[in-house]
Amino acid sequence: MGRKRIRAGHLVACVALIGLSACVARYRNHGYIPDEATLSQVTVGVDTRETVEAVVGSPTTSGVENNGDFYYVRSRVREYGPNRPEIITREVLALSFNEAGILSNVESYGLEDGNLVVLTRRVTDSSTGDNTFIRQLLGNLGQIDPSSVIGTE
Repeated sequence: MGRKRIRAGHLVACVALIGLSACVARYRNHGYIPDEATLSQVTVGVDTRETVEAVVGSPTTSGVENNGDFYYVRSRVREYGPNRPEIITREVLALSFNEAGILSNVESYGLEDGNLVVLTRRVTDSSTGDNTFIRQLLGNLGQIDPSSVIGTE
């Protein structure tokens, strides 16, 4: 009888430990932003896209055009239990270039500087409205052209 109580106690302790470990916050880091020492190696008004990319590294994304600006993005996301992931920090480093391809401006933004932008949103508008499957099926019955069924033109 004593062994059963010990095993039951171990089982309860293991379940409690597993349950508590599920409630630990996990952090994920995404992206890359160069540090200040690396950024000090590029000079506004002197360096070109090629030299900036060679010194700083490839950007996370660039402008829409072939000669667009460079953007470096870094995010830190916290996941806690069943809650939605929460963005703790997001930093954006924007390197702007003029028409000649020379570095013209270096700007840094954070979450406090703007709104959180949803990068993807997959919503499809249904053209069927509130029609059920049967209503859609029966609604097509009157749309059949008899000449197309028979094969006469």
